[in-house]
Amino acid sequence: MRAASGSRGAEHEVRTFATTTAGLLSLADWLSESRCTHVVMESTGVYWKPVWHVLSDGEFKLMLANAEHVRNVPGRKTDVKDAVWLADLLAHGLLSASFVPPAEIQDFAI
Repeated sequence: MRAASGSRGAEHEVRTFATTTAGLLSLADWLSESRCTHVVMESTGVYWKPVWHVLSDGEFKLMLANAEHVRNVPGRKTDVKDAVWLADLLAHGLLSASFVPPAEIQDFAI
């Protein structure tokens, strides 16, 4: 999912990437090539962590959204629709970031 803020709101393009390291690096490359500056993801379980760690090495401003705060409208529950919803919320400045400890602190939790 890619979102570009501007007078038109969010621009969406949906692509699928593998969750392997190579797949996540391809995601980072695509986001970079698309001139994406902001990435938002939902804090669902631990699934966001590998994506966060790969993208945190890039030039992106990352935001982790609390799943409880961004509940979607009932009946629209798919991953793609959730991603579009998050992109729209981000483009309109309606998200606040959850706390993500710095890498040094995260290393203690292992």
